[in-house]
Amino acid sequence: MVQEILCYKYDMNNNLHNHRILLIISGGIAAYKSLDLIRRLREQGAAVRCVLTKGGEQFVTPLSVSALSEDKVYGDLWSLTDEAQMGHIRLSREADLVLVAPASANMIGKMAQGLADDLASTVLLATNKPVMIAPAMNVMMWQHAAVQANIKTLQQRGVHVLMPTSGVMACGEEGEGRMQEVADIIKAVTAHFAVPGPLSGLRALVTSGPTFEPIDPVRFIGNRSSGKQGHAIAAALQQQGAETILVTGPTVLPKPQGLKVIEVQTAREMLMACEAALPADIAVCAAAVGDFRVADIALQKIKKGAVPPTLELTENPDILAALTKAGNRRPRLVIGFAAETENLLQNANAKLLKKNCDWLVANEVGEGKGFDQGENTVTLLKRDGVGKTASTAWPQQSKDAIARQLVDEIAKAFTD
Repeated sequence: MVQEILCYKYDMNNNLHNHRILLIISGGIAAYKSLDLIRRLREQGAAVRCVLTKGGEQFVTPLSVSALSEDKVYGDLWSLTDEAQMGHIRLSREADLVLVAPASANMIGKMAQGLADDLASTVLLATNKPVMIAPAMNVMMWQHAAVQANIKTLQQRGVHVLMPTSGVMACGEEGEGRMQEVADIIKAVTAHFAVPGPLSGLRALVTSGPTFEPIDPVRFIGNRSSGKQGHAIAAALQQQGAETILVTGPTVLPKPQGLKVIEVQTAREMLMACEAALPADIAVCAAAVGDFRVADIALQKIKKGAVPPTLELTENPDILAALTKAGNRRPRLVIGFAAETENLLQNANAKLLKKNCDWLVANEVGEGKGFDQGENTVTLLKRDGVGKTASTAWPQQSKDAIARQLVDEIAKAFTD
């Protein structure tokens, strides 16, 4: 077999240097983004070889793809020249990663069913390398039960799915189905090849967002948590190598990529999801869980009357305390959060000891602080083995920065 050596002018320090990516471009208007994706991947030092489907050729030309990749573009399963050297096998094996972007509903269906009726699907069936796909299609197609079943099948087989985002489609409809932006795909590819982080091999559980406790079919008891801090912590843990599970109450935030997300509504649902996620090495309880729920939820909407209805409240389960009492399934490091409107350190220290967690992140809320803000000011409290606590106040900073700093502290705790 002739070994092809591809030379590029890129900096040896670029993130994807020496990595070979086979990009499969299937049919869809999002295929125009693939041209920028090729350019950006090569700027990062990757060698990019492309397979263009017949549908993909309706949106981008082989000439433009070839010019940007500086390589031959493949598309014909029955090419005598290519198949004399078993081209579909070579293409599937010589790459370090097979990336399908955009991945049409048709291509996803072929992958799920194991079909091989063109070069792209044959390559995907023959490859023994990691596969990543970026779906792109109409919102109704994306939501169709068949497509969702196919996506689930691929995920179970280990295919990394870059979930589509919401927005206005080329057809004028709006909703989930837009292919992720090129910058986000580059991040995912870079993360795939990243050197294992300090938390590699560890399992992390993060709770985030509010809980909504129903009063009747249309009303609920909730709070002002946006989930920004919890989502940022989950993303930071994943970036440092931890296998991360995010259990989140209702938020409008996009799902962090590369980790498992479990969506819940109530405190009881959140507790069940957390218990099902155990065992874990790390638990970060950043969710603002409702302390109370309505004892008897009305089956029909409560009508306005002359006398306001009386709501009997009952206490919700304490998720943080439950995790610290999980016996041999207790995470090695349990971190709680305390949102206080007064006596911050006094109340936070009391919560740290009462809940028996290891660390606690305390922050003031109310009057434009804490909830639904881009920045926050927190104090980290740590409990030692003899019941004493030490606190460190952090300067005001973005919630992303707080997440990174907290995860750095977690990494130190597991590597020291």
